[in-house]
Amino acid sequence: MNTIDRQVLLRRVRIWMVIFIVGLVVSGLTAFPLETEVTALAWGFGVQDGTAGVQQGSLPDWVAKVREGIFETNRKYPFMAYGTDWLAFAHLVIGVAFIGPLIDPVRNKWVITFGMIACAGVVPLAMIAGQVRGIPFSWRVLDCAFGFFGVIPLLICRRYIQQIERGS
Repeated sequence: MNTIDRQVLLRRVRIWMVIFIVGLVVSGLTAFPLETEVTALAWGFGVQDGTAGVQQGSLPDWVAKVREGIFETNRKYPFMAYGTDWLAFAHLVIGVAFIGPLIDPVRNKWVITFGMIACAGVVPLAMIAGQVRGIPFSWRVLDCAFGFFGVIPLLICRRYIQQIERGS
C-alpha cells in the first residue's frame, strides 16, 4: 500500500471516530437536562399537563408518565438525578477512550473492539432491564438503536484498520 492510500484510510478512520465520539458526547450531555428535554418532548406530542386526554398505552401517554416521574422525583428526591449525572459522565469518559484510535487507529484497535462489545451489550440491557422496569417495548427498541447505529462507525473503522494492517 502506498503512503497516499494509507493516509486516505487513516483520514476515513479519524472522520468516523470523530462522528462516534461526538455521538457519545451528545448522548452524555443529554442526560443532564432531563426535565427540559422531557418537557419539550411532551410539548411536541401535545401533552401539556399530566396525562389528561391522552390515550392509555400510547407514546404520548408514556411521555406524559415519564415527565411526571422525572418532575416528581426531582421535586421529592433531587439526589436521584445524581445517577443520570454519572451516566452522562460515563458517556464523556468513554468518548475520551476513543481518542486513542483517533490518534493511532492501528495501535488502539482494541478500543474499537471494546466499543463494538459495548454496542452489542445495549440490546440485552435494554430488553431485559427495560422489561423489569416496565419500559414499553417500543421504547426499548428505540434504546437498542443506540447499539445498532453506534456499531456502524466502529465496523467501518475496523474494516479500514484491517486494510491499513494488510497494506503495511
